[in-house]
Amino acid sequence: MTCLKPEGAAPGATGPGGLDFNPFDTMEPRAPDATPSPLRNGGRVKGNDVAPAGVYLPNNNILTPHMRSPDYVQMSTAAAITLGIMSGKMYRCACTRCLNLLLTYPEGCRANCAYCGLARHREADRDYADRNFIRVDWPAVPMERIVEIVANDGAATPFHRMCISMITHPRSEDDTFTVLKSWTDRIDPETVPVSILSNPTTMSRADVARLHGMGADIFTVALDAATPEIFDRTRGKGVQSPHNWRKYWEILLDAKDIFGPQKFGAHIIVGMGETEHDVLTLVQRLVDLGGHSHMFCFFPERGSLMDHLPATPRDQWRRVQLGRYLIDYCDARVERMRFDDCGRVTDFGLPQAELDAIVDSGIAFRTSGCPGKFRDDVSACDRPYGDSPPSDIASYPFQPAAADLRRIRHQLDMEKPGEAYEEGEELELEDEPAANGTAPRS
Repeated sequence: MTCLKPEGAAPGATGPGGLDFNPFDTMEPRAPDATPSPLRNGGRVKGNDVAPAGVYLPNNNILTPHMRSPDYVQMSTAAAITLGIMSGKMYRCACTRCLNLLLTYPEGCRANCAYCGLARHREADRDYADRNFIRVDWPAVPMERIVEIVANDGAATPFHRMCISMITHPRSEDDTFTVLKSWTDRIDPETVPVSILSNPTTMSRADVARLHGMGADIFTVALDAATPEIFDRTRGKGVQSPHNWRKYWEILLDAKDIFGPQKFGAHIIVGMGETEHDVLTLVQRLVDLGGHSHMFCFFPERGSLMDHLPATPRDQWRRVQLGRYLIDYCDARVERMRFDDCGRVTDFGLPQAELDAIVDSGIAFRTSGCPGKFRDDVSACDRPYGDSPPSDIASYPFQPAAADLRRIRHQLDMEKPGEAYEEGEELELEDEPAANGTAPRS
């Protein structure tokens, strides 16, 4: 029998009170403050009306330009380095294989998700284009320039996939169609497939069908919360936000019908107060529908309504990562797993030798997301350090080395005899070069 120790916390537990998970009662967001009327809906940016001039690097000390999609989109720092418009490199990885594009407007996202640095409640604090998102700044770039660079690279592009991330804004649907068309007019989706990270709140089934007809390859819904209660507390009425669990599932099921098997999925954030049983039951439901789950480890995003709360303990995260991989790719089922009274996995339902082989492959602990060109279970969307600092990696954006696997086994309380993990040993590994070098394109 394959079991983790259910008594107390596993070694190195970092949760509240020494627990190895984040309990529901602990993960309560604080209430959002009211925004002064002149600063609502991007009032500061629209009032100053500074004309944009090429690439904009977030800077809260200058007047933010008046940039709007579809002419402008934001992208992750890793994508900007890979594209060659910013200098820099990423610890131990070649930046990213996914070009994540985020719609942008002075009004910003009109939702107020508790864990998000882009949330509406930050209007008085920072202009939208200057807010941090998944731990880093997102520079704004003319869409025309992005298309030109990728089209000129042709088949030599480092990107395995492009993803358009919608936000809650009245123009989000129309501008997503425009951004997608500007891409497919120049870049063959067979060369760089396109994913849509949707905004179900403002979408219809017809919108989903139109995106599919225009060449989008995969459609995802950011459920983020694993249960309706946590969804409402972090994304709905609990934080004065417009999202609704039922509407999200309506659009997810529309995507199932329109995009088809293995071409739709949902994002899930682990560690916001759900149990491991909650998460893996949701993963199983998605697999049974023919879809996939894309997993994120909760990190207290600076400026968010949850920035005072603990990050997901690695013990909890590793168990869920492993359980999710087994269900998604190894024909395991949640019904064959065992859970303790706290909902923690105590038995993955596999023989020890089989489980050891899967752990040793390391793939279960890599970033999960839409697939790239290597294999179905290796994501193009590797989001380097989007849910953790490099000093305490949650989602590995590269293949874990032997030292990384020793640390993972330690966090799982599954160390092999004679292979004990030594704190910090994986940090001594040499960096790997960035994907496109470190010189920005002019």
